Amino acid sequence: MDTLPPLTTATLWDILHEKLADDTVNQLVWHYLGYRYDAAQAGWDTSAVAPTWVEKYPTPPNFIESRPATVQLTRSIPKENKQLLKEYLGFKGYSVDQLVPRLTRRATMTNWLLSYMQQQGLLS
Repeated sequence: MDTLPPLTTATLWDILHEKLADDTVNQLVWHYLGYRYDAAQAGWDTSAVAPTWVEKYPTPPNFIESRPATVQLTRSIPKENKQLLKEYLGFKGYSVDQLVPRLTRRATMTNWLLSYMQQQGLLS
């Protein structure tokens, strides 16, 4: 995970426009949730992960493939940040023919990252 893209609005657009691989998008969310892979221990260090996540996911979930994990991600976004995709990025959503689980989950992951940025004071 040493080669993750920077957490910028350009990266968020790359997620929405499928310019980043699903694995990379998962790794970004894992990183900002606090998951760190410890190569020496050949396992995940979850010491920086919120207990609610570690309880259900002692290893980071594949958000693209897991509806329950994506639902938990959605629920963890504060109410005031739920519309940041529209309000901050101006994202209009996907067209009807694009409404497939993979893309909607990528949008959820993007919104979670955007909310994280808002909470960290990274948005202007």
